[in-house]
Amino acid sequence: MPEMDVALQDSMQIDGAIGVALVDYTSGMALGIAGGTPELDLAVAAAGNTDVVRAKLRAMEMLGIREQIEDVLITLETQYHLIRPLKGRAGEGLFLYLALVRSKANLAMARHQLRRIESGLDV
Repeated sequence: MPEMDVALQDSMQIDGAIGVALVDYTSGMALGIAGGTPELDLAVAAAGNTDVVRAKLRAMEMLGIREQIEDVLITLETQYHLIRPLKGRAGEGLFLYLALVRSKANLAMARHQLRRIESGLDV
């Protein structure tokens, strides 16, 4: 999927990007990965963050919240982790997962750029 590869490479151009994955949250499988480090295994992170997305969707359902998740932010001491579920039928069940070095990233810009990348992605 060349379009997916372009989206992953574009995501790696975001200031502070460590790694990015396109993930199917029904299976926990990463469909595509770019970047990563020995300490950040993106395949493991993809599977783990699938649980985060599922848990949030269950909580929203129990609360009767009928809105869509725009993104989920996990703030660590040295990193930001952004989870962005894809919108539209083509992206249903998928999310982009982006890990950033906190000291090098501009969170507002990263969210904006990830939104732009998602809007051009057709999987």
